[in-house]
Amino acid sequence: MPDIEDGLVLGLEGTAWNLSAALFGEDLVALHSAPYTPPKGGIHPREAAQHHASMMKDVISRVLTEPAKIRAVAFSRGPGLGPALRTVATAARALSIALDVPLIGVNHCVAHIEIGRWATGFDDPIVLYASGANTQVLGFLGGRYRIFGETLDIGLGNALDKFARSHDLPHPGGPAIERLARKGEYIELPYTVKGMDLAFSGLVSAARESTAPLEDVCAGLQETAFAMCVEVTERALAHAGKYEVLLVGGVGANARLQEMLGVMCEDRGASFAVPERMYLGDNGAMIAYTGKVMLDHGVTLPLEESQIRPGYRVDEVAITWRAEPGDMFAAGPHEGGVARGAEAVVEIRDEDVVKRRASKRYRNPALDRRLITERTRAEARLIATARRAGVPTPVIRDITADTIVMERVAGDLLKYVMTPENAGLAGEVVGRLHDAGIVHGDLTTSNMVIRDGQCVLIDFGLASTSPEVEARGVDLHVFFQTLASTTGNSDELREAFIEGYAGAFPGADEVLSREHEVELRGRYL
Repeated sequence: MPDIEDGLVLGLEGTAWNLSAALFGEDLVALHSAPYTPPKGGIHPREAAQHHASMMKDVISRVLTEPAKIRAVAFSRGPGLGPALRTVATAARALSIALDVPLIGVNHCVAHIEIGRWATGFDDPIVLYASGANTQVLGFLGGRYRIFGETLDIGLGNALDKFARSHDLPHPGGPAIERLARKGEYIELPYTVKGMDLAFSGLVSAARESTAPLEDVCAGLQETAFAMCVEVTERALAHAGKYEVLLVGGVGANARLQEMLGVMCEDRGASFAVPERMYLGDNGAMIAYTGKVMLDHGVTLPLEESQIRPGYRVDEVAITWRAEPGDMFAAGPHEGGVARGAEAVVEIRDEDVVKRRASKRYRNPALDRRLITERTRAEARLIATARRAGVPTPVIRDITADTIVMERVAGDLLKYVMTPENAGLAGEVVGRLHDAGIVHGDLTTSNMVIRDGQCVLIDFGLASTSPEVEARGVDLHVFFQTLASTTGNSDELREAFIEGYAGAFPGADEVLSREHEVELRGRYL
């Protein structure tokens, strides 16, 4: 067996369109890729697998010039397209046996994050991971990468590809859309943010049906989709109290998305970084590097347990190579003065609170004005409606186009006093809200205040009226996702919340069943 001190890790990536191999030691030693380009339409799993099989020997031989130096073989175990994953896994097993070295199964999403951290030097960032099949906002806590928010339907890259195909643009669609968008003017399209989750299907459908010039549709599509991603990233940044944002994934190569995230971080006093382009799309270097880190910490995979995992979730992976637990809410509770959330600047006075929605420089001005006006009006109306229905909320005292003056709710944000008892109080008040036909839209522990033995709901900026089980299910999904991403005993807290919720809302069982369906949608890849 090779000397592990001087050896290299061979990494094989092939989850979807790109077959890639790399060697990593103390640094990247070699990288070679052979991407699959479909002649028409999107990626066909079997054709991608056939491409990978036909190119495997050539791709590996380009980097594997000194087999004696290999100390382990790492491969992308998932998530990804089943046929493509199986092809790469078979090659990895064969190499592991032939070279008599350990096998390492790498989670593709974790690899994007780890190569990004390595390439940028960032330590504990909020991560926006935007690729073809995945769009997630993540942070590290308790030995795992936790998902703050994600797409509820299709990934951002797939959404762009779907639109591109409808206009006979080349694959992948993102670069073509980016070029056309530079020549266009923004047009209004559907904007769908649900707390920290997003949905792109309605946006793509509206863009496909638009009769505006193609350049304008591309501009509107980009500005809308990217603003949604940046808003959710900012929401996670504000909620978690972190100060770094890392962009990874193939869509991260888009200059406009990078610009928008950079502006958001500059305005918040946070640092922003994106790896160089060679590390953004799917590549063997990220598998080889992550495999090396895992090997250094004793994480290997027996051959008999090396089955592929097409639905391998990032939050299933124990990140044993990071010793620190990951901090949340490091800034601590705000005691007074001026606070800045994801959407608004809040002036906290002795008796009241002045909430002013600040303009976002990263957003198109027309989109920015629209969101500020719509959300300010809706928030004031629905706070008043909820209060009349017996839901504890602040009292509204004044409203303008971008500002609401309301009662100051003296108490503790739920995220700082998260106990089963308080989770039960939160469940009870959300049950009352849903019974009144209102969905909050942003049910995080930053938007609930515990005061005198009751839970008060605040920040109705994404709220709406809806009798639909689906909307209520998404509401609960946002809350449960927040528990999973920021607490160490989320199962216990979830059960306490459910008990309170079911006690206050007769339709709880149907909504909870739908929430489970919503959760499963995020596990398709």
